[in-house]
Amino acid sequence: MSLPISKKLHELISQQSISMHVPGHKNMTIGKLESLDLKMDMTEITGLDDLHHPEDIILESMSNFNKHRDYDAYLLVNGTTSGILSVIQALAYESGNYLIPRNVHKSVFHGLELANQKATLTNMKVSSTSYHYIAPNFKGLDLSQHKLAIMTYPNYYGETYSIQTDIDLLHSNNVPVLVDEAHGAHFGLDGFPDSTLNYGADYVVQSYHKTLPALTMGSVLFIHKDAPYKESIKQYLSYFQTSSPSYLVMASLELAQTFYQNYDSDLFFEKRHILSNVLKRKSFVVKEVDDPLKMLISYPGYSGYEIQKWFEKEHIFVELADEYQILFVLPLWHKDDKYPFEILIDKIKSMVLPKVKKDVLIYPQLMTESGTFLPMIYNKVKWIDISHSEGKLLAQHVIPYPPGVPILFKGEKITLNMIKLINQYQHSNMKVEGIKNNQILIKDE
Repeated sequence: MSLPISKKLHELISQQSISMHVPGHKNMTIGKLESLDLKMDMTEITGLDDLHHPEDIILESMSNFNKHRDYDAYLLVNGTTSGILSVIQALAYESGNYLIPRNVHKSVFHGLELANQKATLTNMKVSSTSYHYIAPNFKGLDLSQHKLAIMTYPNYYGETYSIQTDIDLLHSNNVPVLVDEAHGAHFGLDGFPDSTLNYGADYVVQSYHKTLPALTMGSVLFIHKDAPYKESIKQYLSYFQTSSPSYLVMASLELAQTFYQNYDSDLFFEKRHILSNVLKRKSFVVKEVDDPLKMLISYPGYSGYEIQKWFEKEHIFVELADEYQILFVLPLWHKDDKYPFEILIDKIKSMVLPKVKKDVLIYPQLMTESGTFLPMIYNKVKWIDISHSEGKLLAQHVIPYPPGVPILFKGEKITLNMIKLINQYQHSNMKVEGIKNNQILIKDE
C-alpha cells in the first residue's frame, strides 16, 4: 500500500512548513501537547469513566472548564459539528421554525436535513472589511414564530458585532439561542473579544482545536444552567458522538483549558506588532478585525489566491484565500513556545514580490435577502451547465471551502445574480463544493 496520506504529512513536516492556519497547536509548536503519549489512546476500561455517562474522571474534568459560572461544559470529541447537530435535534419536535443567518456553517444545514426541519433565513449585513457576511438583520421577521436561533460569532474572518442586542431581543420573544463560536475558544483572554458566554446565550459551542492547543476535533459545548432542553441535548450528544471516544482528544482538551487559564497575552501582541510591521514594509496591506488572532492580508492589484501561492512557495501555509485577501490565524505565542517566529519573519523579509498595481476589485454580490430553507430530497436530479441554470431549483448546496459557509442553498431558485456569483468563484479557482466541471446539480423536472 502506498500510504498517500502519511507520505504527504511527512513531506510537509520535512519541509518545516510554517502554520498560519488551524489547529491552534501550530504543528505542535504552541502549548504542551508533547506531554501526550500515544499509549494514552485507550478505551473505557475500569477507572477511565464513560463520556456518554460521566460519573468519575470525565465528570470531574468537565467541571474544570469553568469559563463562566452560569454554564456547564460538555466535552466533544467529534468536533463542534456534533454539538450543533445535538442542539438542533433536541428541538426538532417543538413547533415553529429555526432561525438562521446565511453565514451559518454547513453543519447547520446538515442538522436541519437530518431533523427534517424548516428554517427562516435572515437578511444579512456584509462587512466592508472582509466583504463577507458579518451579522443578521431581523427587520420584518416575526421572531416569536421560531423555536431556536442559531448565530455565528465571530465570522470566519474574526469580525464580531453587537450580538448582545440580538440575544436579548430573541430572549424577549422566548427564542433560545445557540451560538456557533467555533473560532472563539480563546475569547475572554486579555486583549481579545468577549465570549457570548458573557451575553447569556443558551448554548455556546467552541472549537478548542481551532485557536487553542488541542488535537483536531476537540471542542466544548457550554449549556447555560437555565437553558431549556438540556437533558435532551445531552442524550443526543451520545447519538452524534462516537461510542469509542478518543481519550487523547479529551486529554488534549484538558491541556488546552489549562493553557487558556494560565495564558499571558503580552508576548502575543508584541510579536503580532512585529509581524504586522514586516508585512507592511513589504507593501502588504494588513486589515485589522475585531479578533487580533485573525489577520487579513492583501496586496494591491492581486487576488488572495496569488498571494497564497507566494507564501506557499516559502512553505508558509495560510488558513484561506479569497478574491481579495489571505487569512492568517495567528499562534497564541507564549514564553518557551517552539514556534519558528524568527524563520517566519526572515522568510517574509526575503520574499521577492511583484510591483503593486492599481486595485480594481469586483465585489461578489452575495445573497443578503431573507428566505426559507426547506430540507428537500429530490429523487430526480441532473448536472447542467451553470450558464443554462437560471430559473432551476438548486439540488445541492454551493459551498466555498474553507470556510464551509454555503453561498447558495439547496432548494433555492437560481437567478442571474446567483449565476454571476458562481462564475466569480469559478474564475477565481477557489475550491467550491457543489460545482463540477462548470456544472451544478439541479432538480430534474
